[in-house]
Amino acid sequence: MEQNKMGVMPVNKLIINMSLPMIVSMLVQAMYNIVDSVFVGMVSEQSLTAVSLAFPAQNLMIGVATGTAVGVNALVSRSLGARDFEKANKVAENGVFLSLLSAVAFLLFGLFGAELFMRSQTDVEFIVQEGTAYLQVCCGLSFGVYFEIIYERLLQSTGRTFYTMITQGVGAIINIILDPVFIFVFKMGVQGAAIATVIGQIAACIIAIILNTKKNSEISLNFKKFRPDGRIIGQIYKIGVPSILMVAIGSVMTFCMNKILISYTPGKETSATVYGAFFKLNSFICMPIFGLNNGVIPIIAYNYGARKRDRMLKTVKLAAVYAEMFSMLGAVLFLTIPHILLKFFSASPEMLEIGIPALRIIGSSFILAGICIALSSAFQALGKSFFSMLVSLIRQLLVLTPVAYFLARYGMQIGNPDLVWWAYPVAEFTSLIVSIIFFIYLYKTVISKIEK
Repeated sequence: MEQNKMGVMPVNKLIINMSLPMIVSMLVQAMYNIVDSVFVGMVSEQSLTAVSLAFPAQNLMIGVATGTAVGVNALVSRSLGARDFEKANKVAENGVFLSLLSAVAFLLFGLFGAELFMRSQTDVEFIVQEGTAYLQVCCGLSFGVYFEIIYERLLQSTGRTFYTMITQGVGAIINIILDPVFIFVFKMGVQGAAIATVIGQIAACIIAIILNTKKNSEISLNFKKFRPDGRIIGQIYKIGVPSILMVAIGSVMTFCMNKILISYTPGKETSATVYGAFFKLNSFICMPIFGLNNGVIPIIAYNYGARKRDRMLKTVKLAAVYAEMFSMLGAVLFLTIPHILLKFFSASPEMLEIGIPALRIIGSSFILAGICIALSSAFQALGKSFFSMLVSLIRQLLVLTPVAYFLARYGMQIGNPDLVWWAYPVAEFTSLIVSIIFFIYLYKTVISKIEK
């Protein structure tokens, strides 16, 4: 039976069956993220800088959505594995409610906090105004991305990942088509890119809701009698908050890195633009790995609920292998063709001079990244998202940011501005060691206790 495939289908086939649609949809999303910046880069380099400086706030907004959805996904899958269908429905209803509250919170941020956020990073008025306009649209109309993500995760939690490929694919295609229309035809610049983005998200949201209503028979949502359940909300956030904090930590790190680059590198705003371009390119490598994780988490959670240890372990091992394949591909691209990658963003000679060595140095850290991301899926599926949060905290705030600050200042003194980028390989190596230690602990205290 299809609803039981996570407990009976051969693991390798199951991972491909569950993850491939997510990987494809994530690749499409990564592509439209890059296309978005490609069109913005055609407007001007300062416009691209504005989008780059707006990224931490936009990333936090999406992180709250995905973190909440991770908690819902894991709890629904675990409840279905334990055959507790009533709880699965309640978890889903509370997840939709939390998504609504989050969208309202970011609406308020878009209206009252966007300009202050931009001014905290730069005093270039054009960049401030462009970035503010971009954030006001993306955050003010964030209900589209919030409901899109939560309803997609409900489809994933019951094994229907193919439908999430449809929703994300349609949203991405709409965004790609509308980008040049709003940016160049209507001459709306950066704000036009934001409008195209939210229209794509709202369209994907509508399709996700329809597919859940028509195709997702395991989950039945009934909001007429809905009342928020504090116990279930606590369980959702017990799993989801560490994921949200991981993204929040990443946003803080990106904010700090932008400040470091603008303050302590000769390129100033151009260095921040390079950093923003790196994040867009990096998404093309990491998004498929996250798609793999999104497919793997419900498999591990379901088999944890069903007490099938061997299937859990095999899933983790294969996920690590596949994740490493993607990360190695990223390393090869960043090391061999950084100039071609940067040309996608209409890079100026100064941007190329700063960006080529930056991408090569950062690209070397990808060799270790796949295993870390794969292990984080096991932490989240088994309700130990706190470990993922700790790894992220250590990597980005306790290692990457201080090391980057030290190397940027030291590099300025000795005339080597490229030194700052070596903070990435140092941080990635540290996170690999910490992730392995946490997984060994998790195996001894949780996984080994499950009888074969």
